[in-house]
Amino acid sequence: MTTLTPTLPAVTRDVVLCECFARDGLQHEPGMMATEDKVALIQRFVEMGFARVEATSYSNPKVIPQFSDASELLKQLTRQAGVFYKATCANVRAVERAQADVTLGYGANEISLLVSATDTHSLKNLARTRDDQWLNIGHMVAAAQHKFRLIGTISMAFGCPFEGAVNPASVLMDAEKFLRLGVQHITLADTTGTATPKSTAALFRQLQSALPEVTAIAHFHDTRGTGLVNYMAAFEAGVRYFDCAFGGVGGHPVKVKYGQGHTGNVCTEDLVDFFEAMGVKTGIDRAQLLDVGQRCEDLLARELSSRVLRSGLNPLSPVI
Repeated sequence: MTTLTPTLPAVTRDVVLCECFARDGLQHEPGMMATEDKVALIQRFVEMGFARVEATSYSNPKVIPQFSDASELLKQLTRQAGVFYKATCANVRAVERAQADVTLGYGANEISLLVSATDTHSLKNLARTRDDQWLNIGHMVAAAQHKFRLIGTISMAFGCPFEGAVNPASVLMDAEKFLRLGVQHITLADTTGTATPKSTAALFRQLQSALPEVTAIAHFHDTRGTGLVNYMAAFEAGVRYFDCAFGGVGGHPVKVKYGQGHTGNVCTEDLVDFFEAMGVKTGIDRAQLLDVGQRCEDLLARELSSRVLRSGLNPLSPVI
């Protein structure tokens, strides 16, 4: 199995979207989705053009039971060359599990390493202080043994509901720590939707100016309805990697409540339609967009937050 640098499919795209429904989306759900349904959805995501899919998490099943099937899910996936299948890892044990699956021939080829911009959120989300988590990250990178593409994720990068404003200089220092560890893909996460287009553009410009080697990734939540405008600000600031989730689901684990419990990722259907209407090529087959969005709603048995699923694709967009 190719683990580090697969060749992307021959698809014209101006941006690279990562579909997060199967991990960040489902962590917010109180019920369990069948492994076979997750696998089928991930296959659909890949078929419609996603070059990155967040497939699962090597979480402690006692804490987040939705991903107790992580290894079985990865084992069942039929891989497509050129696609990164990401698994989130919170500690060394999680990386060791990822390594074991790779050894067996069916693991992820990309893993996400998490830190928080604030101590309070770090304690709530990871049960560690920031200093302890940075020590943990160093051990995790060593345990990865260059078998994966590493994604460094900085949660609460734009503000924290517990500690308030976050100093951009501190976020840049965290990004530099990742870079010194050899992690070149760095995600700035607006975990509870506190960012504005102004703060979004400013922080990403600072990141790319200070650390031009970094591939910046935007991971925003639509908590206050600002997801699309913040992604546009990030795009105009030079970002080309974006995270999203069908139906706008997800946000935080069921047992960890912050942001008054109302959160959610930027909705895939809306983001793809938004970019394509502006002539920004996503590489996603829009002909499948609404059908897959409806399937996600059916599996969760409720109406999700997709505006495009209700209104239809923008009729002024280029012909599908």
